[in-house]
Amino acid sequence: MFAFVLMPFDEAFDDVYQLGIKEVAQSLDIRAERVDEQIFHKENILERIYGQINAADLIISDMTGRNPNVFYETGYAHAKGKTCVLLTSRADDIPFDLKHHRHIIYGDSIKNLRMSLETELTFAKSDVINRQSVLTVKLNRIDGILEKTGSRAFAKVDILLDLNNKTTAPSPEIEAIYFKTGIGWEFTQDGIACAVRVEDKDASHFLKSPVRRLQPNSWASIKLSGEKTLEWKRKDIELKDRYKLAGRAEVQILTSDGAFTFPIEISVEVDEFPF
Repeated sequence: MFAFVLMPFDEAFDDVYQLGIKEVAQSLDIRAERVDEQIFHKENILERIYGQINAADLIISDMTGRNPNVFYETGYAHAKGKTCVLLTSRADDIPFDLKHHRHIIYGDSIKNLRMSLETELTFAKSDVINRQSVLTVKLNRIDGILEKTGSRAFAKVDILLDLNNKTTAPSPEIEAIYFKTGIGWEFTQDGIACAVRVEDKDASHFLKSPVRRLQPNSWASIKLSGEKTLEWKRKDIELKDRYKLAGRAEVQILTSDGAFTFPIEISVEVDEFPF
């Protein structure tokens, strides 16, 4: 897998690139390259950069210092629908309208960069692989409400997942579907409690597939409802009227052709009804 790296041409970034980016990418079987490492003859450097963005499986952009070339090239990558991982040493370097994209704030620590980038590139690699597969999964909608008793606040959420096959070939046979979250969640599907297996800090919830396989250019939906305790009332803590739930879940589909994992970004605010 090829990751094209966008960053300022400055010696100050050499350790960030060599130790913080390139080595981590190699450990995940991703070939990371900057344009100044490549040998090319016919096109000029801008043509080469845009050509490499088009050819890349994913993009890694260091936004530190708000370099205008890096910003422009990253915008071009987003316009081309590329999976992008954004880096910066300062939070202010990520514009507000890009903060919902994957981004890492590593400060002055290459160790922090390496640890965070390994996680982000793992998700990004899965995203690229999933785009190339027949089956895809996306979050269609998530809604939630907050409920409180005298002693605890808990969220109830409804999640709608879309399974898609946008190709001209039928999907492989679906053998099992798991919804992976942190611990503490209980889910039901069609009013029936989902079986769950907990390992360390992760929980896998078994979901029933709505179809055995997806035919060409077809789709299906999975609706599940979840509940999680958010906070217990204590002497020094009053229960809030609003909580934000944010993080990552995964949908893993086991098929006759192998297993496919789809990261799902979760972000929802739950409020208590005023009546």
